[in-house]
Amino acid sequence: MADTKEVLKGLTPSSGGTKLLAIIANTRGAEEAAAFDEISYLGFPFSVSETFQQRNTNSSIAQSLQRVQEIQDICIKKNKQLVVYMSMGFGNPYGDDYSEQIVFDWVNKITALGINIISLADTVGLATHELVYSVTDYLVRELPGCEIGVHLHSTPQNWREKLEAAMNAGCMRFDGALKGIGGCPMADDELVGNMDTERMIEYFDEKKLIGKLNKEWLAKSLQLAEKIFL
Repeated sequence: MADTKEVLKGLTPSSGGTKLLAIIANTRGAEEAAAFDEISYLGFPFSVSETFQQRNTNSSIAQSLQRVQEIQDICIKKNKQLVVYMSMGFGNPYGDDYSEQIVFDWVNKITALGINIISLADTVGLATHELVYSVTDYLVRELPGCEIGVHLHSTPQNWREKLEAAMNAGCMRFDGALKGIGGCPMADDELVGNMDTERMIEYFDEKKLIGKLNKEWLAKSLQLAEKIFL
């Protein structure tokens, strides 16, 4: 975004081990984001749906694979890590061909480029907990040298079963949003909110998977998010 520099001025990511990720959609965006020392990760949305790839990044899947290679080269040069989000990784509403095997084939092509962080995105909230488990479990087992994560969208009724499915599949990388705010505006559908960070933290606390966490600052962040977005 045009105001990235101003946003970064207001952040102190070095405290507490926090690292920043910037989502980019093309090579130019990658070059601009990689210029900031404060940013550790670049995230690229790669879709297994041709329709959604065009909507989201104005490029075909084949063109996007080339972009991934170019962005990976930039990351290596600038000492960043690339996270590839597999958009529509659990199905899509557009009538494009979808199967778990299609997802696996594209993931294999991406990891062959030297990328070792893959996040499976439930872009429009279609995923069932059974599908979340199946896709995630296979990739965690087949790609032990890669970090397999999930970017889940959910409703207040199904967030826990999706989260548990990914956990049971061996996933240890999860995306969330304060208050569950958001959804993908490029999907052109009724938005399904992101996974609620507060609920995720409560769940991981139950499982004794979270270490030191500043709950006071979390509460302040939630209040700020509510003030800005709701």
